[in-house]
Amino acid sequence: MTVMRPLLLCFSLWLPLVLQAAPLQVFVSIPPQQTFVERIGGTEVKVESLIQTGVDPHTYEPTPRQVARLSQSDLFIGIGFPFERAWMERLRSANPRMRVLDLSEGMALRTIEAHEHAEEADRGHEEEADKGAPSQGHTPAEHEIDPHLWTSPRLVKAMGEHIAAALSALDPQHTTDYQTRLAAFQQDLDRLDAEIRAKLAGLKHRSFMVYHPGWGYFADDYGLTQIPIERAGKEPGPKQLADLIEQAQTEGIRLILVQPQFNRKSAEEVAQAIGGRVEVIDQLDPDYFASLRRMADALVAAEGD
Repeated sequence: MTVMRPLLLCFSLWLPLVLQAAPLQVFVSIPPQQTFVERIGGTEVKVESLIQTGVDPHTYEPTPRQVARLSQSDLFIGIGFPFERAWMERLRSANPRMRVLDLSEGMALRTIEAHEHAEEADRGHEEEADKGAPSQGHTPAEHEIDPHLWTSPRLVKAMGEHIAAALSALDPQHTTDYQTRLAAFQQDLDRLDAEIRAKLAGLKHRSFMVYHPGWGYFADDYGLTQIPIERAGKEPGPKQLADLIEQAQTEGIRLILVQPQFNRKSAEEVAQAIGGRVEVIDQLDPDYFASLRRMADALVAAEGD
């Protein structure tokens, strides 16, 4: 009897661990989303990002290994990149029970800016389309939806509510936990937003150039204007580059942003011509808060150049 009691005690301690539900298996498109889901889901979720840091999401295709892991996933959370639509049928067929949440649905989506020298290129695209020539998957910039929603803390707050609701639907017993973490996450986003607004309040030059136009929602939130160098996936030609340099000089632009996924040669040519600075900031950085703070700091630093 004295031997059985310790065994029963061990069993009683071990049994709840056996009965505890496994974490929800969640896939997301990009590393910042992984951060959002982990903040809200805590230990109740296991999250993996399809796209890793340094990979261009505009040309990404899931690997066979990732598709195999997706077949075991409970939830896929997208954000509106074209590859999601292109691959969704295959992903669903690999895992019909997997729920899908698109964080871009219901959001006020913006279109990507067309820079001043884009009109002639657009006419060329339209002429090719009229002749039946292939478009290579690109559309004129003024009609191209900007998928970089997460650069706006305001929109991320709304995304958080959708994430918490999706996790609660799959795992109702932890709804209170998800809501508690959501509230803390949203408070941190409010503080980040207030910090950025305070830093940028006195900014005189409110335009910046960026190789790939990925900061549009950030710019809209804080009264800024981004001017893209690359357009529809193409490097600027000599005439376009000269026009960009002239525009930068006219508008007093000192900051040219590049992302590590893209070629920085054109950005460096513009910066050298105008005596400006090139800053490498990755909006796919999983450290979301640090990435947006670096963006605000770069704008302030360029003001003093």
